Amino acid sequence: MKHGEFKIGKSFWCDDREWRCTDIGTRTIVGICLDGVETGGTDPVRHRMLGRREAETEGWFNGPPYAVPERIFDEDDLGICSSEPKRNSRSE
Repeated sequence: MKHGEFKIGKSFWCDDREWRCTDIGTRTIVGICLDGVETGGTDPVRHRMLGRREAETEGWFNGPPYAVPERIFDEDDLGICSSEPKRNSRSE
């Protein structure tokens, strides 16, 4: 994708994962992964994996600020991003 194709709040795909654009910088894009959320850190008692629907219901993707980490995509990463999932990508 080209830098100008990203829109805040819109999805894009990278590394077979769906991301939501959360910010657009001069040479970077910031996004959150929408595939799911791992909670509880290293505590095995509290650790659990939430699927996308459950994470959305619980508000993990609401923001800013976001409860999930944001990833910065620099100009070298943009070429591997796409506006649509690849045909063999996983889907929910």
